[in-house]
Amino acid sequence: MACAAALLLLASPAGAAAPAARPRTLLVIGDSLSAEYGLPRGSGWVQLLAQRLSAVAPEYSVVNASISGDTSSGGRARLGALLEQQHPAIVLIELGANDGLRGLRVDALRANLQAMIDACKARGSAVVLIGIEVPPNYGSAYAGSLHAVYADLARRNRIALVPFLLAGFAENFELFQPDHIHPLAVAQARMLDNVWPQVKPLLGTAPAAR
Repeated sequence: MACAAALLLLASPAGAAAPAARPRTLLVIGDSLSAEYGLPRGSGWVQLLAQRLSAVAPEYSVVNASISGDTSSGGRARLGALLEQQHPAIVLIELGANDGLRGLRVDALRANLQAMIDACKARGSAVVLIGIEVPPNYGSAYAGSLHAVYADLARRNRIALVPFLLAGFAENFELFQPDHIHPLAVAQARMLDNVWPQVKPLLGTAPAAR
């Protein structure tokens, strides 16, 4: 009888071990600012994000699909396959810097980012939009209208927004590589600190993507 009672206790919900958290994917699709351009491998802000998640939300794995030189149109073209392959719970979109540096049309940037947001939402993925700014020598009107796209899209789509990935140090050239565009390894933690407040609240609420 005692053995039978013990077996029943082990089989009961109260005696069962808590199930492991379901594995989830966080996808980053970006350009050279997220692709460790000019940096030692493993030192970029996306890798630092993966390390932080392993400590605070180990059910998440990070897939970095960033490509140096990519534009919003390039990201839009390859996002569908990434969503199909990875089924991410959260997608971080960091694109537009190369659109701006090439002087591409702001309305095209808007359309491409909106299409990416729509694709993520259709899959059930939570989205974090990461804003960028171009140097003032591109003209205040162009720079202002390009940067405003991010806040407008975030508001219209009710998604999380990082206003500017390089906020707090963009004018400190000591933290940049000689091109004055790509941050050094020492600045990557500051980039993560700009992104983390928008990612953290999603970790426990992002649905499993379809």
